[in-house]
Amino acid sequence: MNIIYQEEKRIFHLYNDEISHLMIVLPNGHLGQLYFGKRISEGKDYSYLLEMMPRAMSSYIFDDEKRFSLAHVKQEYGVYGTTDFRSPAIEILQKNGSRISDFRFRDFAIAKGKPKLPGLPATYTESPEEGMTLTVFLEDAEADIRLELLYTIFETGALARSARIMNDGEEPVHLLTAMSLCMDLPDSDYEWVQLSGAWARERHVKVRKLEQGIQAVDSMRGHSSHEHNPFIALKRPAADEFQGEAIGFSLVYSGNFLAQAQVDTHDTTRVLMGIHPSWFDWKLETGESFQTPEAVMVYSAEGLNGMSRIFHKLYRERLARGYWRDRARPILINNWEATYFDFTKERLLEIAKKAAEFGVELFVLDDGWFGQRSNERAGLGDWVANPERLADGIEGLAEEIEGLGMKFGLWFEPEMVNKDSDLYREHPDWIIETPGRHSSHGRFQYVLDFSRKEVVDRIYHMMEKILGGAKVSYVKWDMNRSITECYSRALPADRQGEVFHRYILGVYDLYERLTARFPEVLFESCASGGGRFDPGILYYAPQGWASDDSDAAERLKIQYGTSFCYPVSSIGSHVSVTPNHQVYRNTPLHTRANVAYFGTFGYELDLNKISDKEQEQVKEQIRFMKKYREVLQFGDFYRLRSPFDGNVAAWMAVNAERTLAVVGWYRILCGANMPYGRIKLQGLEEEYRYEISGREGYYFGNELMNLGLITTDYASGEGADRDLCTGDFDSRVFVLTAKDAGR
Repeated sequence: MNIIYQEEKRIFHLYNDEISHLMIVLPNGHLGQLYFGKRISEGKDYSYLLEMMPRAMSSYIFDDEKRFSLAHVKQEYGVYGTTDFRSPAIEILQKNGSRISDFRFRDFAIAKGKPKLPGLPATYTESPEEGMTLTVFLEDAEADIRLELLYTIFETGALARSARIMNDGEEPVHLLTAMSLCMDLPDSDYEWVQLSGAWARERHVKVRKLEQGIQAVDSMRGHSSHEHNPFIALKRPAADEFQGEAIGFSLVYSGNFLAQAQVDTHDTTRVLMGIHPSWFDWKLETGESFQTPEAVMVYSAEGLNGMSRIFHKLYRERLARGYWRDRARPILINNWEATYFDFTKERLLEIAKKAAEFGVELFVLDDGWFGQRSNERAGLGDWVANPERLADGIEGLAEEIEGLGMKFGLWFEPEMVNKDSDLYREHPDWIIETPGRHSSHGRFQYVLDFSRKEVVDRIYHMMEKILGGAKVSYVKWDMNRSITECYSRALPADRQGEVFHRYILGVYDLYERLTARFPEVLFESCASGGGRFDPGILYYAPQGWASDDSDAAERLKIQYGTSFCYPVSSIGSHVSVTPNHQVYRNTPLHTRANVAYFGTFGYELDLNKISDKEQEQVKEQIRFMKKYREVLQFGDFYRLRSPFDGNVAAWMAVNAERTLAVVGWYRILCGANMPYGRIKLQGLEEEYRYEISGREGYYFGNELMNLGLITTDYASGEGADRDLCTGDFDSRVFVLTAKDAGR
């Protein structure tokens, strides 16, 4: 791992054992892009990669030549209008009305480790040897604005990037676009991969070929959204899960974002990722600076699975933080789908006592415990226990739950308020709304103006009092609506373009203060399910509720797509009652658990209301999860068969020593006289002998990876035996244990 600057050729080479990133100072002083991909040798003159050619209808930088045009040169942080007509990485409105910038190279610095980004989540290093950071200093002398481009290369195939803009001039300027990442690739022979959907079907995998023009995903909702995730990948057409080139791009941010690929008519591809420039206008006063969120690029020559494993390790170990980062997650039960708003303390304890008998480790009280909250129309913002429901408050309930041998968790929705609440009656001016305009509601709630410090302070003090006064070990942080009529009464007219970003900074500030004050509390993010499942929140909450849809068949697609970027330890996954409350589907209890194992695992039901046979199954599920959750949550994860491509899905987790693996196999619909089934496994040690749960004999690792694991069942025959085949939505989990490394 190193960063080299070749002064004569003015070339930067960032590299480790897996990747190289090459940049060059262009003839006009801008920073150009030469290469990003698989590791190449250091020390060579790679300036020949800077190709320049006269092209018709082009404009050129220098008066005496017709070769150097920014329209046809790969750049590190492109600017529109100075012969480059592609979408820009930066756009600054200056006092004279100009938006033209000219950032020229001035200097650079190389340091071990990685600096923090003030007020923002970001990846980090725990020792200087884990990464190296290059800061390239550029300056627009006419506007007197400095630009710093930050690059951190890790030991893995990951490169973190961000930008900082400083106004050294005598007049304020308006920053209209400030991307975290601009990446120009030399060709367009890629397939674009995105994670998109809607509430209850988040992060479905969408793939299509890159074409000339613009392809993009974005959010303008004030949060990263259910609709599109701040992640994209470009893969070669022949690449699959285990072979071929793939480049992943991920934004460590939770607000409005844009991820875009623009292919020009010469088949050069420009990737941009960062804060969405629409509705963004940051006034930069003299002496002030603006730091963009961080974007992470990952290169893999081992297909999409290789890309995902790099993201998983980095985000699991060097983005998530704190006490729970490396700890197996407690098995929980949540009362929401068991009771909704209709509960008493006695009812809660009835659910908790049964769960404790089964070995559940954490009881979570969801919505409805505070203020006058008996339905969705009232109470949000009043974070005080309702004495009519909890006579002894949260303190008393938590004490009784702990007396059962479980930890206690609590639901909050700190960013929202109902108009029927004491907080709103006291401060109706604290919501985000445009004066003189109609204010829209979502779920009868309104968004508190977290761009204002006094609002964040008030919510912090209420939450701190609850968490400090009771034995609360877990917080489910929910957020159930997008931002509409975006306007802050606390900001002047020329700063209203800052509200969306300032709001997210306020969310981060509240998270930072609470996690610092209560370092051993496990925070789980939730946004009406998966509406803010992004790397920015993962920095504060090491796990997130992946979707409000807990149906096992639907969760196969949701969790499969989520795994493209996010580690299994971050994926909140529960077993819920049937018929499922989102799609009203009946699925077998064993399949609901077999899907939920590959996540944090828990229950969304009342264990008192299931049959004796099902209760015995639940006890066994809990025993299984406790035994294997280390490998399930922290092992290397491999996607084996996509639920988007057929009737069967499969995935597996393998421990670091490759001595233990858990394989999940899922069949959506049963059929008549079906084909034989076999799945090729991954990540095993070739010469190890593995025993497989429920099967005789042993199997070599190379045997299971090349020949496959046979999954044929009684549906492949004359007729399904009702005693041996469960029918639709069947599944099995196989445990592989290595006994020795020899024949």
